[in-house]
Amino acid sequence: MTDSVVSTEDRFVTVPDGLKLHVRDWRPAAHRGAPVVCLPGLARTLDDFVLLAERLSAQGRRVIAISARGRGLSERDPDPARYQLKTESEDVLATLDAIGVDAAHVVGTSRGGLHAMTIAALRPSALRSVVLNDIGPVVETEGLKRIREGLARHQAPRDFAHGARLLAMAYAERFPALTAQDFDRWARRAWRSAPTGLEPACDPALMRIFEGVDLDRPTPAIWPVFDLLAGVPLMVVRGEHSDILSAETVRAMTERRPLTVVTTPGQGHAPLLEDEPTMSAIARFLDEADPA
Repeated sequence: MTDSVVSTEDRFVTVPDGLKLHVRDWRPAAHRGAPVVCLPGLARTLDDFVLLAERLSAQGRRVIAISARGRGLSERDPDPARYQLKTESEDVLATLDAIGVDAAHVVGTSRGGLHAMTIAALRPSALRSVVLNDIGPVVETEGLKRIREGLARHQAPRDFAHGARLLAMAYAERFPALTAQDFDRWARRAWRSAPTGLEPACDPALMRIFEGVDLDRPTPAIWPVFDLLAGVPLMVVRGEHSDILSAETVRAMTERRPLTVVTTPGQGHAPLLEDEPTMSAIARFLDEADPA
């Protein structure tokens, strides 16, 4: 099924502790298979998945993207201690319950992929298949240091064009495949308009996640959590220049279980999932996992 008529709806779902999460739902007139649920990275929002969602929904798949608490238009948590994987993963399940989705394919970028693995522990029946975008059971500390430094940096751009230049200066070496247009689109997701100018699209209090974490030592591997995906069709996308998911970790993952591996050339952590080869690979994987 291709070129299906698609309606797009933005809604807010209230999770058990009262916070409202922003959800966008691309719903084809006649959809096939289980929905695809897209979960963004640590300081990212559902807007990261717009192009992929448009591509998949045009092929007849319902796509649901969720901004985690404190990201994008989702409400910020008055208690930053609740910015934790288990709470955020429970938010995903509560959201799916609220909109009547029993099971879904999950595309998780970075922290969103950790959510997928956590869901495998909390409610394995919720997963039809999983795409881990540049994340695995071993997370490289050099990449975490870079992410922490990015969150700690409070430089607000004058405008989106200035923001795009800042991003290009910071990321062009790891993302040589990106164009000026790509960085402009990235800037419009990283910051948002506010009465005083531009502000980060995520809660600066997310920095609390790194409190008490010694990034001068390797992070503990979570192979037992990864192994919970043993019965679920799995695809791993890795950025060619990733500093979070190493090629060695991907090889160890493939030795542990069958999975599909795609490398996105000219990109680092995390691939934007907007290039044609990667989007096509995800579409093929979903068709193989759920051909209905």
